[in-house]
Amino acid sequence: MFVNRRKSERRVCRSVAKIQIGTGSLPRDCMITDISSGGVKVIAEYLEIPPEFTIIFSTGSPRQCRLAWRIGHEFGAQFVD
Repeated sequence: MFVNRRKSERRVCRSVAKIQIGTGSLPRDCMITDISSGGVKVIAEYLEIPPEFTIIFSTGSPRQCRLAWRIGHEFGAQFVD
């Protein structure tokens, strides 16, 4: 049986965003598939995701994130800012 352990409700979205890994690196494309006040679910085709990174939303606003889980090309991230 599935137990929802989320602290805040997520809403489905299909939004293009960018992931920036470290300062000075080029942002890479990703897709946000759902979002909440506490984090996001992301699809990205590259495999190297560090424990902490920045997501830049299509609106231009960045959020500092911590990797929460990963399965293949999908991963969850918690906002830390």
